Amino acid sequence: MMNNSIFYLVAFVVVFLISLVVGILIGYAIRKNSWEQKAENAKQSADSLLAKAKAEVEVAKAEAAAKRQEAEAAMRDAETEKKAKILEAQEEIRDYRQKVEDELNGRRDEIARKENRLQQKEDTLDHRSGVLDEKENQLTQRKNQIKKQEEKTAQLQSEAEDLVKQQNEKLLEVSNLDEDEAKKIVLAQVSDHLVKEKAEMIRNMQEDVTAKADRFAHQVIVDAIQSSAADTVAETTVSVVDLPNDEMKGRIIGREGRNIRSFEAMTGVDLIIDDTPKTVTLSGFDSIRREVAKRALQKLIKDGRIHPARIEEMVDKARKEVNDDIYEAGESALMELGIHRMHPELVKVLGRLKYRTSYGQNVLAHSIEVGKLAGTMAAELGLDEKLAVRAGLLHDIGKAIDHDIEGSHVEIGVELTRKYHEPELVVNAIAAHHGDVPKLSFIAELVVAADTISSARPGARSESLENYIRRLTELEDIANSYDGVKQAYAIQAGREVRVMVEPAKISDDEITVLAHEIRDRVEKELDYPGNIKITVIREKRAVAVAK
Repeated sequence: MMNNSIFYLVAFVVVFLISLVVGILIGYAIRKNSWEQKAENAKQSADSLLAKAKAEVEVAKAEAAAKRQEAEAAMRDAETEKKAKILEAQEEIRDYRQKVEDELNGRRDEIARKENRLQQKEDTLDHRSGVLDEKENQLTQRKNQIKKQEEKTAQLQSEAEDLVKQQNEKLLEVSNLDEDEAKKIVLAQVSDHLVKEKAEMIRNMQEDVTAKADRFAHQVIVDAIQSSAADTVAETTVSVVDLPNDEMKGRIIGREGRNIRSFEAMTGVDLIIDDTPKTVTLSGFDSIRREVAKRALQKLIKDGRIHPARIEEMVDKARKEVNDDIYEAGESALMELGIHRMHPELVKVLGRLKYRTSYGQNVLAHSIEVGKLAGTMAAELGLDEKLAVRAGLLHDIGKAIDHDIEGSHVEIGVELTRKYHEPELVVNAIAAHHGDVPKLSFIAELVVAADTISSARPGARSESLENYIRRLTELEDIANSYDGVKQAYAIQAGREVRVMVEPAKISDDEITVLAHEIRDRVEKELDYPGNIKITVIREKRAVAVAK
């Protein structure tokens, strides 16, 4: 039993060992096949890589050959271009050399011509020097002759004075007149003669000046007037606001009148509510305040809520709007006239002129018109057009705040423009445009002329009947104050004065002198727009009755 167990054990071990050896051999064979397969695959990969490398080497060789050929071609092209550049440079050198030689030859010829001209000039100067010497000798001789003639003339004058003295003495003896009476007679004759000569000189000067200046001046003024167009406005101190219905009047007045009192206190304008249907009137001399009040009232009517707090709010809004409009008006004026730089505060003051009138004429429109006229005339005369436009625009700048500051608008304008560093010629034009100070430039004269044209044109300004009658009366009184004037009439709205003289007291020559004397007095004593024509008429009639 034990032997069988050992036998089985030994058999099991032998079988196990045999199985182990067989398994090892089988595993070795399998691995060997795997290794051989991998080796074959590696060999194939190596062959493929080698073939690929050989192909790339061949491509690289081909590319290198192509590049070498390109390099050789480039070298050949460079060599060809080099030769061409050298040939071109040689050609340019030859051309430049030829040009320099031509220029040198031309300069040599020019120098030769100049030498010839200089030689000719020297010959001419020598000839002229001889001629001048000859003329100098002739002048010396002439001078000596004139000196002799002057000595002879002086001698003759002395003899003539002696003869005149002797003649006067004989005349005194013959006429039985003393020396004073004779002097009076002579002076009267001389005075009549001088009046005649003075009148003749005035007429000649007038004709000469008129012939030279009138046509040009008229042309300049006509061109300036034609280049501008201005509206005619009527001066007013009231503004009218329309209402949607008459019930709104009661709401504007408010309980016990508190709304209307608040409105008038905040705006400084009188609010007039009468029986006129659907209308209220704002009255005040300050046009800016009146405009603020008008806009505020229109806003209140549109809103419908009217009470003191709302009135204050709307008045503040309206005042801001008007201030913005004022600045915009100033900028628009500068833009219209082509003025590019001006101090902002001065622009604001200029814009206030939009709400200022003078004799019914809007001052801002008048200032713009004066600027255009002055600039046009300055351009015609060859003066500084921009400076003339600037002076014309600012000449009445003081009127914008003359209600708030003491002094005339001229003084205020001068102070404002100096404060904001305007050119001195502009300041002088403002100061002199009413003749308060002397004019330092011709631009100041142009501003005066443009101001007169703008204010004196028909329809530009309104004038009260009282001032109109007073001016006509003063014109007639000045003319009637002269001895020999029979009657004087102011006609054509004071633009002309007709003076009738007595022919027995004033001669034809004296009426010319009288016309100028009246003109001088009118210019000195009266203040008037435009021009006044003085016409003196002398009529003499001779009547004979045949029987």
